Amino acid sequence: MGNSIKSAQFLMEARLSRAAYGSAEECFDLGVAYSCGTGGLPIDLVEAHKWFNLAAARGSEAGQTMRAEIAEEMTAREIAEAQRQARAVIASTQMRAA
Repeated sequence: MGNSIKSAQFLMEARLSRAAYGSAEECFDLGVAYSCGTGGLPIDLVEAHKWFNLAAARGSEAGQTMRAEIAEEMTAREIAEAQRQARAVIASTQMRAA
């Protein structure tokens, strides 16, 4: 059982690093994982909102929909934090691309 947990954690860490530079689909998948607690991740609506926001910024209509749905369960402060984190990811990827 310990190996499967370690494998899941490794896969999620790899997915996190790819998603910051990757497709809308990769970002959306992370949003789902954080919103549902799949892949060994805890449920974290701030993280989920951040990844759905990044998916939406990359053109995902499903990302827009899910971002709106989980925002209904979040405080204004949590939404602001998720947006701040998404902007930081965007700024980070733009700086590395330049």
